[in-house]
Amino acid sequence: MRTIEYHLPDAEHLLIFGVESGIAATWSYLCCDTNAKKGVIFDSAQDSADILIQKAAELSISISEIYLTHSHWDHTADAAKLKRETNAPIFIHQDDEYRLAEPSLHTVWQLPFTIEGVTADSYLNHSDIIQCGEWNFIVRHTPGHTEGGVCFIDELHDVAIVGDTLFAGSVGRTDLPGGNTDILLESIANQLLTLPDKIVFFAGHGEISTIGDERMFNPFLLGINAL
Repeated sequence: MRTIEYHLPDAEHLLIFGVESGIAATWSYLCCDTNAKKGVIFDSAQDSADILIQKAAELSISISEIYLTHSHWDHTADAAKLKRETNAPIFIHQDDEYRLAEPSLHTVWQLPFTIEGVTADSYLNHSDIIQCGEWNFIVRHTPGHTEGGVCFIDELHDVAIVGDTLFAGSVGRTDLPGGNTDILLESIANQLLTLPDKIVFFAGHGEISTIGDERMFNPFLLGINAL
């Protein structure tokens, strides 16, 4: 397990705190405005809830919403606990909701533990705007890894939360139920590679990267601009 803290260079009160946890080494993020004392969470990986809640308490942050990039179990395992302990509503794209209530029914192999099911409180739609203090994220529907995968983009602050759509040096896998390689590459081309190179993105696995670095060096994206 490891954590990161990313303060915007020109706005120290805008913080992204990440925790990598669970057997799939999945990142969850607390995005907050420490001046406004507001925060939202993106994804809720296995064993992440206590750490996210502890960090919010340390910063005197109120967690107002929980946003899920998609509904694979490794990104939602602590969603029920997080919702119960914060009273924060859960948001997800409607096309991915079906895995939430009984996540163990939608795994490709039997897990050696039980995941508590949860229900979404509202749906995310393409072009929705999410505000948290001075943060201002726009939702982009990016299917391909799953049917209802979404990314959250704050172009004003050059930041994106991309779940398992794009990774440093790779892209989301498409061999699981609901995956489609052509659709994923189209999503990346139309929704992420149209962003400025300076956008720093935080993925569901692996390291932080930028759109520019992936455009230039990611072997899975060679020729993708032609889509």
